[in-house]
Amino acid sequence: MIIERLQLTNYRNYETLDLEFSPKINVLIGENAQGKTNILESIYVLAMAKSHRTSNDKELIRWETDYGKIKGDIKNRYGQFPLELTITKKGKKGRVNHIEQTKLSNYIGQVNVVMFAPEDLNIVKGSPQVRRRFIDMEIGQISPVYLHELLNFHKLLKQRNQLLKMNQGKQKIDEMLFDIYTEQYVQSAVQIIRKRFEFVDLLQVWAEKIHSGISKGLEKLTIKYFPTKGIEKDWTAEKMATYLTEKVSEVKQKEIERGITLVGPHRDDLQFLVNGYDVQTYGSQGQQRTTALSLKLAEIELIKQETREAPILLLDDVLSELDDYRQSQLLNTIQEEVQTFVTTTSVDGIHHDTIQHAKMFHVKQGKVEKE
Repeated sequence: MIIERLQLTNYRNYETLDLEFSPKINVLIGENAQGKTNILESIYVLAMAKSHRTSNDKELIRWETDYGKIKGDIKNRYGQFPLELTITKKGKKGRVNHIEQTKLSNYIGQVNVVMFAPEDLNIVKGSPQVRRRFIDMEIGQISPVYLHELLNFHKLLKQRNQLLKMNQGKQKIDEMLFDIYTEQYVQSAVQIIRKRFEFVDLLQVWAEKIHSGISKGLEKLTIKYFPTKGIEKDWTAEKMATYLTEKVSEVKQKEIERGITLVGPHRDDLQFLVNGYDVQTYGSQGQQRTTALSLKLAEIELIKQETREAPILLLDDVLSELDDYRQSQLLNTIQEEVQTFVTTTSVDGIHHDTIQHAKMFHVKQGKVEKE
């Protein structure tokens, strides 16, 4: 899968931009704050209908304009088609092959992307929220059903929290309504948990192999998924629902007192172990970077396996964060097979044939020139 052409209108610092790309490696060179990352971000937003940098869509629209637009000419194994996302202050609209999609969940998944940026170290070092977002974004790309269920889960969670907030601190709650909300919430939660278990198992297979290669066989990476305490991945959906209902019932009074749902997938976490030790707590910076890199490379392989298409790889100022050996491991993996976009202030420190044969773009103050 590749993006052949990108057109931006009123996006970030670009009034208009029209670029044609190499199907292999594309390098965007320039000083910081010139607009390199904005181009990578626009490709990510075109694919995912959301930014990896901000949750406020209004920031994507050029200053003092009413809308922003991203258009891409996409080529996959079935042929070519245009993809278009329009961003306004009221929301977003997506078009696939000129046909407007009634739901963004139907739009997402047309293009698969893997983004690797310095902040992705937070998948290892950061909060559980960062890891939940990582897992949800990746499953959502390969499973539209999961994305739909995730939206449904968050809607039900919001409804349940609103009811709890309304009754916070009270002795009585509308039991019938509460039970209906809880039953719907648990059924949705079970679907999320089961899919996350399945995804982590697939990710483990690829990440363990890749991590072993990068560490020259000295380290073994293990990924653990922690849903609500006590749940086992081999349980049936019915058993999981029964158990989750019991756990929710146990904390009912606490939930009413605090006005918030205390049990469910919105509190899940991942743990990464290297040779049995928690990388977040005990790993060196090098081990944490290797773990993050292994996860990203595993994403590529997993998406290829599930969709039979190589995703587009976006490397935002990340090569400078890796030593020569990790750089080589990354570039060897993508060579010839994955369309890749790299942002960097200079290619001087990158010694690899892949970069030497790349298509170069120079970015300065929102203007882009081809080399």
